[in-house]
Amino acid sequence: MIFHIITLFPDLFASVFSQSIIGRAIKKGQVKIIFINPRDFTNDSYQTVDDKPYGGGAGMVMKVEPILKALESIKSKPYTILLSASGKTYTQKTAQKLKAKNHIALICGHYEGVDERVEKYVDEVISVGEYVLTGGEIPAMTIIDSVTRLLPGVINEESLATESFSNSSLVLEAPQYTRPEEFRGVKVPKILLSGNHKEIENWRAEQSTKRTKKYLKRLPK
Repeated sequence: MIFHIITLFPDLFASVFSQSIIGRAIKKGQVKIIFINPRDFTNDSYQTVDDKPYGGGAGMVMKVEPILKALESIKSKPYTILLSASGKTYTQKTAQKLKAKNHIALICGHYEGVDERVEKYVDEVISVGEYVLTGGEIPAMTIIDSVTRLLPGVINEESLATESFSNSSLVLEAPQYTRPEEFRGVKVPKILLSGNHKEIENWRAEQSTKRTKKYLKRLPK
């Protein structure tokens, strides 16, 4: 899997991508990350990538030309995603779909966003939630993390099968515990210490249902 990240701030990714699951996947060659900076595709000595919006307004807008030249510099034809607050909300279902792609390009907007014409050249516009971030770099990290862990051999397949949001319908994982059996007066449920696998399975299913219902009640209507 190759991820092409079009960003003005590639250094932001260094720590995240050198650690944990993503770092191991990169070292094993399961994932490759390529950074492309739109500043390298500008025509002036100041490497200008943004400008004032037509019609007035606060802030600056990223120019269409450097972004598209950066995208067109990719020799393959990647599945291209623009990260924007106006996009479709990202879900585990989307992550499952993206894991089937061999090449993905992520366009990270910044400032007040990108020129609207960029959307004509992408396959999908994605938002990671109903809130505002400084740029698309953190959403790009989110997508790469969630997709990478789904790739064959990156993590234990049994873990993938049982974790939250892994099914077609919304199901949250049951509570998990480990040693010690008691911590500050709070004990591990006795059923988990019983060794009765059938009863444990039933308990986990019941707890999963309770947790899912509680989560759904918190969602905005």
